[in-house]
Amino acid sequence: MHTDAGYVRVEKRKEIAEEDSTGRIDWQIAKRRGPIKKMAKGPEKDLILAEEKAEASVHGFVEHPFHILKNLFRHRKTRCRGLANNYHQLQVLFGLGNLVVTARKLV
Repeated sequence: MHTDAGYVRVEKRKEIAEEDSTGRIDWQIAKRRGPIKKMAKGPEKDLILAEEKAEASVHGFVEHPFHILKNLFRHRKTRCRGLANNYHQLQVLFGLGNLVVTARKLV
């Protein structure tokens, strides 16, 4: 699971440990910027920066559809209309988001 630095030590949380007792989730958590900045220049720091860049590209790729929904379609809150209705609304919005992305690629 690719996440940002806000999920540091997530595997120690009680609800996560109970749900993933087998340890099958591979947590790819970004490192905090402070310790990386404090590191001396060298091959170790270059390797960590390359890993962080790769993780950030995956994270950005996954977050982009949510950016479209929140900012282009202004879908910031769901109404309490039932889980099924909210689910269907999100399905339609993600479908429209795919059309937007495809249209941008064609231009």
